Amino acid sequence: MKDIYTLGIESSCDETSASIVKNGREVLSNVIHSQIDIHKQFGGVVPEIASRNHVEAISTVVQDAIKIAGIKMNEINNIACTYGPGLVGALLVGVSYAKALSYSLNIPLTPTNHIHGHIAANYISHKDLKPPFLCLVISGGHTHLVHIKTYTTFDILGKTRDDAIGEAFDKVARVIGLGYPGGPKVDKLAKEGKPVIELPKTQFDNLDFSFSGIKTAVINLHHKNPEINKPDLCCSFEKTITEELIKNTIKAAKKLNLNTIALAGGVSSNSYIRSEFLKLENEGYKIYYPEPVLCTDNAAMIAASGYYEFLEGKKADLNLNAIPNLKIND
Repeated sequence: MKDIYTLGIESSCDETSASIVKNGREVLSNVIHSQIDIHKQFGGVVPEIASRNHVEAISTVVQDAIKIAGIKMNEINNIACTYGPGLVGALLVGVSYAKALSYSLNIPLTPTNHIHGHIAANYISHKDLKPPFLCLVISGGHTHLVHIKTYTTFDILGKTRDDAIGEAFDKVARVIGLGYPGGPKVDKLAKEGKPVIELPKTQFDNLDFSFSGIKTAVINLHHKNPEINKPDLCCSFEKTITEELIKNTIKAAKKLNLNTIALAGGVSSNSYIRSEFLKLENEGYKIYYPEPVLCTDNAAMIAASGYYEFLEGKKADLNLNAIPNLKIND
């Protein structure tokens, strides 16, 4: 079978990224231009600033990705671009660039769901992984338990009813003075503490999550006592949230009779969450997660997902638009 080279383009938030992936699993290049230092001073991503920086970076990032991959532009078989979910202005930069490139070079354009990309990052890190399996998507904007039926079909089993897990981490970090981005900083400080503070958990009859109560409890404890032991607070917060993740994931795995579980999304790089999920291998589960660089927003994961969509015949024309609230099943 002829090799297929996919150019991935990602611009959903504050990373401008382009990647060349061969046959959906082999990364030839993965260039990421991050805006973290720009947005730190604001305590979070400013959409308009993010969009302007995407405009400035995207051409260089794509050119660098092609150069590093060592291929020519006319060797690209498919262009996969993120069209949602994300910040609408940021998404439009990548979508517009991808459409122009597709039209000018007569290369098929595959619209790709950002969350599908996070899931597909596991295919790059683990060449043996294939559906069906259970995936826990944990990121700044999403917390979903998803049944991966095939490479392109998904069934949502449970999701957060309020804050996404990454959102909860960021809010806690901001209140206790750690700054942005919050997730890595909470994870680092938690290593110095002990889980000695009891925090509330939310119980549902289904597989949904809720992190608002845990987040609010941490914030209230800090407001009542600004001198509270922050490492212990972070450690207790991290432990409580992880217990909720594992509880629902195991319930879903038993319900589906699946023993293969994958983690995906930015929060899946959290060291404590990873270590606790790995303990499940002692109970007969097989745990997968992407290498840290593939947990962040990047174009390699978009190219991997877009490759499987391309094989299914999914294509877009010049009417493709950004959909900031795109759902996993859309």
